Formats: sequence, structure tokens, C-alpha cells
Amino acid sequence: MPVRDVARGLVFDPAGRLLLIAYEAVRPIDPADPEARTFWFMPGGGLEPGEGHVAACRRELEEEIGVADAPIGPLVAVCDGPFHLFRTPRFARERYFVVRLPDDRIDTRRLAETEDNPVLGTRWWTPDELAATSERIEPAGLAALVRTLADGTLPETPVTLTWHPTAQKG
Repeated sequence: MPVRDVARGLVFDPAGRLLLIAYEAVRPIDPADPEARTFWFMPGGGLEPGEGHVAACRRELEEEIGVADAPIGPLVAVCDGPFHLFRTPRFARERYFVVRLPDDRIDTRRLAETEDNPVLGTRWWTPDELAATSERIEPAGLAALVRTLADGTLPETPVTLTWHPTAQKG
């Protein structure tokens, strides 16, 4: 399985809402419901050769949501492990950075062309909506982290998140 180093932004608007992107998984996300294929994920993507995580995060945010020169904040979480919901399964080594935008304006016109999987849309989520939803949000534990970050608290060391169990099966 190829290893992919990834930088993602926990992108917040001034109201404390988190931006997530809905994707269509290439395989069911729940073995009990073979038709279920929608999952939500943060903007971001793989590092290019010679690129660091912060530079990759900034580049990906410009490509995916049209935000140039995004202010990339601290590293607040990591998630390492096999991920099988995208077309190309990979061992993902993901790093998550706080990004606070001055407003909620984004431009996703280029988003679909930058992605391997079908993009279904974007949405701003409040911490309460994330905590209450039955939608698949990757990775597991993101809602609790978002609630902490929305309150203005940063973890002393990056939080370790994990993929939902069904996301690990091929």
C-alpha cells in the first residue's frame, strides 16, 4: 500500500463553523448498508516532492476552496493508518492545521478537478451539528476536537485521531 503524506486544514469561519467536503466513497462505508457511500472530510491533500506540510496545506486550500495565502495555524491533530475510501487505497499520514478565515466565502469551482473521487458538495458545520450528525465524518474524533478548537483552546500536543473502522477495510 503506498504511503501518502497529507496536510489538511481545519478551516473555520468567524462564526466557528468548520468547512467539510462531501465525497462519494468507492466502496460502502458501512457493511450493514451497502448503498451508503457519502463521507465528509477536511480540505487538503498530498505533499508534492520537496514540499512541507504548511506549504502543502496552503496550496491545497487555494486549489480546493479558492483561498489564496490562507493563514495556516498550528498543527493540532494527526491521523496515520490505512485509508480505503478513496479510489487509490493508501497508508495515510495526515497532519491537521487550524485555519481561521476572515469570512465564509469560498470558491469551489476547481475542487472537482483536483480530486480523484466524486465531490458531492461542501458545507459549514457548527460544533453542535458535527456532534449530533449521523453522517460519516472522517476521521473519528473530529467533532470533539472541533468543539475544543471552536472554544479557542489549542491542544498542548497534537491529538491522535483514527479512521472509522469500516474505512480501514478493503
